[in-house]
Amino acid sequence: MTPLKVGACLAPHEIGDHRDWLFDADRDIELQGFSTHQDLALEFEDRIAASKAALTGFRGRLGMHGPYEGLDMDNKDPEVRPIITARYLKALEAAERVGARQMVLHSPLTRWYEWNRLNKPNYWDTKLARIHDVMMPVIKAAETAGITLVIENILDVDPASRRAMVDSFESDAIALSIDTGHAHLARRMSGAPPVDYFVRDASDQLRHVHLQDLDGHADRHWAPGEGEIHWQEVFRALSECASDPHLVLELRRKSDIPQGFTYLKRLGLVM
Repeated sequence: MTPLKVGACLAPHEIGDHRDWLFDADRDIELQGFSTHQDLALEFEDRIAASKAALTGFRGRLGMHGPYEGLDMDNKDPEVRPIITARYLKALEAAERVGARQMVLHSPLTRWYEWNRLNKPNYWDTKLARIHDVMMPVIKAAETAGITLVIENILDVDPASRRAMVDSFESDAIALSIDTGHAHLARRMSGAPPVDYFVRDASDQLRHVHLQDLDGHADRHWAPGEGEIHWQEVFRALSECASDPHLVLELRRKSDIPQGFTYLKRLGLVM
C-alpha cells in the first residue's frame, strides 16, 4: 500500500504555525473561518484578505469549509430556504476569490430519516425536492466557478443515502466527503457501518476526507491514534479510491497535527 499525502484544516492565522510542513510538500489545505454570519457578512473582506496573505506561495490543493451553523439543507420552511441558499452562495464567492477548488457542506441526512424513510408515502422524494430547492442555484454557481461541493457526513447512518442524494443532481460540481470521526460515531450511536465501508461505498465519488479520531462517545476531533478508529483499514480503502480525494487532518487542537501525522506515518500510511 503506497503512503498517501495528507494536509490539514486551518484558519488563515493558523497556517503559519505549520507552513513549512504544508508548503514544502504541497499538502492539501482546507481553509476554515468562513462558516458563520460574522465570517460571511461582518468580516467578509477581512477574511478574504487574511486568507490570501496566509496562502502566498502555496502550490498545493486548496479547499474551504462552507457555512453550517443553523443552515439545514433540508429546511421545511419555504421562506427560510432562500436564506440558506444565499449563505451558501456567499461562501462560494469566498472560495472562488481565495482560489479554493472545493467547498465542504454538511449532509442533511440523519438516523431519523433512515428509520422513517418508508413510514410515509413519498418521504424521500419530498425531502429530496426541498434539498434541490436549496441547492440547485448553488450547484449551478459551483459549475460556473469550477468548484466542487463535497457533502460531509454528519449524522448519516447509511452512506448509500447520501450518495443517492449527490447522484440525484447529475452534476460533476457535487461529490462526497467523509469525516472519519463522524462515521465512527454513527457506528457506535446508530449502528452505521465502519469507517472503511463509508469509504468503499463512496468509491470514486469521494473527493475529500476529514481525518480525526475519537472514543465513540463524542465528536472529539482527536489526533489519529488517540481513539478507536482502525486506521490501517481506512487507508486500505482510501488506497483503492481512484478519485484522489483531498486528505486533511481536522483536529480540535491544531498543535496536535504533528502528533497525528507522525502516528499515521509510523504505520506506513502517509507521507
